[in-house]
Amino acid sequence: MQPARSSASLIPAVAATVLLAACGGGGGGASSAEGPYNQRPPYLFGDIGKQHYDGQSDDLLTAGLGQTGLAGAAPAYANPLAPTAAELRRNAIYNNYRALVDPTPAGGFGTLFGPAVDVRGQATLGEGKIPGTEYIVYADPGSGHENVTLMVQVPDRFDAANPCIVTGTSSGSRGIYGAIGTSGDWGLKHGCAVAYTDKGTGNGIHALASDQVTGIDGVLQTVAALGKRALFQVYPDKPHLDNFRQTYPHHVAYKHAHSQNNPEKDWGRDTLRSVEFALYVLNEQLAGKASNGQTLRKFTPQNTLVIASSVSNGAGAALAAAEQDTQGLIDGVAVSEPQVQLRDVGGLSITQGNVPASRIGSSLVDYFTYANLYQPCAALAQPLSMSAAFWPAAFTTAGQNRCTGLKEKGLLTATTLEAQASEALQRLHAYGWGPEHDFLHQSHYRLATNAIAVTYVNAAGRFRVQDQVCGFSFANTDATGKPVAQTPATLAGLFASGNGVPPTTGVNIVYNPAVNADGSAAGPVLDFLALSPSTRRADFALDGALCLRAMATGTDPVSGQPLTGTLNADARKVRKGISEVQIAGTASGKPTLVVAGRNDALIPPNHASRAYIGKGLMGQAGAPLRYVEVTNAQHFDSFLGFGPLLGYDTRFVPLHYYFNQAMDAMYAHLRNQKPLPDSQVIRTTPRAAGSTLTSTNLPAIAQAAAAGNRITFSQNTLRIPQ
Repeated sequence: MQPARSSASLIPAVAATVLLAACGGGGGGASSAEGPYNQRPPYLFGDIGKQHYDGQSDDLLTAGLGQTGLAGAAPAYANPLAPTAAELRRNAIYNNYRALVDPTPAGGFGTLFGPAVDVRGQATLGEGKIPGTEYIVYADPGSGHENVTLMVQVPDRFDAANPCIVTGTSSGSRGIYGAIGTSGDWGLKHGCAVAYTDKGTGNGIHALASDQVTGIDGVLQTVAALGKRALFQVYPDKPHLDNFRQTYPHHVAYKHAHSQNNPEKDWGRDTLRSVEFALYVLNEQLAGKASNGQTLRKFTPQNTLVIASSVSNGAGAALAAAEQDTQGLIDGVAVSEPQVQLRDVGGLSITQGNVPASRIGSSLVDYFTYANLYQPCAALAQPLSMSAAFWPAAFTTAGQNRCTGLKEKGLLTATTLEAQASEALQRLHAYGWGPEHDFLHQSHYRLATNAIAVTYVNAAGRFRVQDQVCGFSFANTDATGKPVAQTPATLAGLFASGNGVPPTTGVNIVYNPAVNADGSAAGPVLDFLALSPSTRRADFALDGALCLRAMATGTDPVSGQPLTGTLNADARKVRKGISEVQIAGTASGKPTLVVAGRNDALIPPNHASRAYIGKGLMGQAGAPLRYVEVTNAQHFDSFLGFGPLLGYDTRFVPLHYYFNQAMDAMYAHLRNQKPLPDSQVIRTTPRAAGSTLTSTNLPAIAQAAAAGNRITFSQNTLRIPQ
């Protein structure tokens, strides 16, 4: 085992950590450090941690666990109440790698993808450990209010004669290792440096009762001890926070929701900064010194191949970075299932088969708050697919109550439960989802929809934790749904196990205006068990969902009237925040390859991938934009590993398999001038129950697509074959 990088690793007293520069700050945007000598980017805050991993006891890709360890049980902590920085890093890599891929052998782990699979797709790498050097630092103007984590991994086999960088912007709200199993895996195996960033969302928690936060290395400390070096801490007016803390002693704040930075507006900037940081550390490590002792600037944007990449939120950040890149940092983009939001899709049409899409290019807050209203009712239109572990009988009752409440409020017209569920499903179809998404509404509502609606409304509106927008906040809960104190061991390891968006690692969403059956105040209750004030029924906190919808639209969803007073002011903040994160939808002429799953019910292609490609092609005939849509593929590859518990394994295939192919295609295009493949639909075959997925289930991306699979664009219409 390599020496641990503790929370003190950013100060010179720790011998295991080599420091590149003294504490510094400064603001400003991305800069290219012109001149013959290497220059530290001015936005780096604090010392840069550096650690070499030998590829045996520890490594860059698997934290020493190897293929076998990643496929096995989670590593234990020697002292669960005080995990070391090295242990937290190991577990963060374990959890984040497995969170983005199916980690089971039957699903292709170890044969089709994973640490053991080489760049030719062959399982020749044994445990797949990769030696190299890891650098980590914050980007911040010096206030500690942003503390965007940047990290660069440089494999020992990095080829200085043919330098390359791959970006690994975290998906979701994950921490700095969020892209380790996607961009990280591909980049390190190809000998590229990987430039990571948590894009200012990260997995930062502030446990308000104990006033504990984590540092850049994940070690839990008090706010007083870490100060500006905390990954995240609440910065409100202290008397108001103290009052909130006393009234709600078990509540916590999360960085994405409560930083008040609306971090998504800077995801492109943060991705570009990660590339600049990578160039800086490559020069520090490999460029050598001039006679005057200064580090030379050998690696530049002009001679270093850079692919902007990642999946989901990280993919959206890569697309934003390409659009914002005025310095030529990025050469090409290859992404999967991007969460991308466009300012305007006016004039664009999308068809699947001969059927025009009814709604395209909506903002994430718009379509998530819509889904949050109708999904729990629409889910009842399909046979129950989840096990009781994920969907107990109480949730079915709550879904039925949601249908009833929507009917009472005039948001459904059908009179029977069966017809109401069918109507709710049809409303989702009209809002951008298709029949291919129907199966997924139940599991997505259970595991994602309300969490994302709550988090992104808070983020867009720059709300404080004590604002409890629409009555929602975060806390651990007991079996009855009541908030309880954090479990110390769980809190100590949350940096490694959490995903940054509650519910995660014991932290749940609670609804404060919940009532008892007699209408009396119940206090904060788990949102899925809460009774709404207006209905006095357990209906997944319908009143809260209506409020979130109002935040997105600026109108009362029941009356259709414009909001007034405080609600109107809050909704204006949210809509302003939404406008800040939207991009134009151009890639500045950079070659771009987007892969998406046709069955992606989380980020529906009509609102994101398809809309982005169509918008980019409008008025740019022949632009180097390619789109690959994979049938029987959806957003959560890791859910395939749950088997019959969720039922994904026999219905869907891993999109990650095609992410790797897209990266291969972009690399060959940029390095060897090989033409990009045609835009196309890939027609896959899910595996049968009890069988193992093989390449026969997964046709390769064709260089020249068959006519029936070719995606085309003409007359401002993107045409997707059925």
